[in-house]
Amino acid sequence: MRKLTMDELGRLSPEQMRQRRKVPVVLVLDNVRSALNVGSAFRTADAFALEKIYLCGITATPPHREILKTALGAHESVSWEYAAEASEVVNRLRDEGWQVLAVEQAEGSIPLHEFEVEVSGRYALVFGNEVDGVSDPVMQLVDGCLEIPQFGTKHSLNVSVSVGIVSWQLVCRLLQAGAGAI
Repeated sequence: MRKLTMDELGRLSPEQMRQRRKVPVVLVLDNVRSALNVGSAFRTADAFALEKIYLCGITATPPHREILKTALGAHESVSWEYAAEASEVVNRLRDEGWQVLAVEQAEGSIPLHEFEVEVSGRYALVFGNEVDGVSDPVMQLVDGCLEIPQFGTKHSLNVSVSVGIVSWQLVCRLLQAGAGAI
C-alpha cells in the first residue's frame, strides 16, 4: 500500500472551496474557550464542506494564533461570522428555516445514531463551552438535542472531537438519505 501524494489528492484551492456546493450544515460555537478547538472546528468544517461557522460570545475569531495553528488555512476556505450572543444566531437560523440542534447531554436528547435526517433538511449544530456546555438561554431556543453515547468513566468529549463526530455522522446520513453528491 502506498500513501497518496499531495498532488494526487487533488485538493481545491481556498477560492474553489468557497465556491463549491456545501453540505447544509452550519456550526454554532457558543462561548468555546480554546482557540485550538475553534481551529479544529474550522478544519472539520472544511473537510466535510460545511456551509458556515458562527463564532459566538468569548469564542476566538481568526486570525488568532492558536486558531491558525490548528486550522491549517481552513479559516480561509470556510465562511464564518462573529456574533456577541449565540441566542441571536439561533433565533435567526430558526427564522431562516434551519433545524437547530444542541449537542449536549440533556433531558430528552436523541442519541446521535438514532437521529433521522430529512433529505432537504438544513441543520445548525450548537456546541458549547468546554466546562459549562451549551448555555442555558440557547438550550431554551433549540429545536432538539443530540447526544453522543459514551460508555467510559468520563462524562464528556473534547468539543473539537464532538464537532468531528457529529459533523461526519450528519454528512453520512444526508448522503445515505439521498441528498446528492457533495
